[in-house]
Amino acid sequence: MKIVVAHGADESVDPPRGRRPVRKTDVQEVAQVLRRAGHEVSGIAVDGTPDCLRALTQLKPDLIFNLVESFGDDNSREPHVAAYYDLLGLRYTGSGPRGLTLAMDKAVAKKILGFHNVVSPKFAVFWRGRLDWDAHNVDFPVIVKPLREDGSIGIGFESVVDSIKDLMEKIDAVHTEFDSEALIEEYIEGREIYVGVIGNEKPEALPLVELDLSHIPEGTPRIAGSEVKWARGTDAYEKADPFFPDDLEEAVTKRIQETAVAAFQALKLRDYGRIDIRLAADGTPHVLEVNPNCWLSRKAEFAMAAKKAGRSYDALIAEIVDLAMARYGVTNGARIRASEG
Repeated sequence: MKIVVAHGADESVDPPRGRRPVRKTDVQEVAQVLRRAGHEVSGIAVDGTPDCLRALTQLKPDLIFNLVESFGDDNSREPHVAAYYDLLGLRYTGSGPRGLTLAMDKAVAKKILGFHNVVSPKFAVFWRGRLDWDAHNVDFPVIVKPLREDGSIGIGFESVVDSIKDLMEKIDAVHTEFDSEALIEEYIEGREIYVGVIGNEKPEALPLVELDLSHIPEGTPRIAGSEVKWARGTDAYEKADPFFPDDLEEAVTKRIQETAVAAFQALKLRDYGRIDIRLAADGTPHVLEVNPNCWLSRKAEFAMAAKKAGRSYDALIAEIVDLAMARYGVTNGARIRASEG
């Protein structure tokens, strides 16, 4: 098949000699898998310019492997890129504009999850002096975060507050830095669990992956904030290793996986995604975030879980391609030959 790997402006399927990609490694890794499988593979940078839109109109691939997370520097336009694929009649992997939009707005996502009886932390939204939703049920401590950012952008240890004064200061900081609503969310003390989900008609929850936050000093909130995800060279970053928990009862594990699948389906995700869950001390899984088109690097939690479930990395990429092609009614001759990678 002819497959185009669509990626952001700071990534490349074939980076120049001596230069590594700025943000992600999955672009190159996915392209290599597809090439090993015998496909004609090329890349396109969706960099937010008119030129990239014109280039998209000229594409005639069998499939776009969509790894785009923004349009230029604007993360809020990620769903627009998928919608543009739809307008052009292009096949692509991952969630469509509806799933991307629902997952991006955390307040909307939480309301939908609540309708489907999927537990998430209580919340309120604050913007320009107005408080949306039922804030009376939200008790301190709370965590304050931008409403539409992902990757823990705008979330740090200082985001967890337990007083009105600190709350108002953090809300103001979110408004100033992001020019966006602030999500005020009940802080759930517990374990950070990531659950990969793959499939469409019958989505499958992959083995649980837990993020080790035990190294965070006593008195500091044990959250996967920007310090843990992005502060290279610090203990917060270097010691936050993902692992497979082996001390959870089977019933608890099953409940977490069922919660992840329910969230995946409620927000209309497709093909694959990762659900971030905080497991409270009483065994209740609280959905923190739903991530469509999650990070697909070999070292990422999603690929780790897939390997634990018996899928090689090459087989995982092959399965995502097959799932996407099947959605478009292409099932004969579309399967890629996965090598053991």
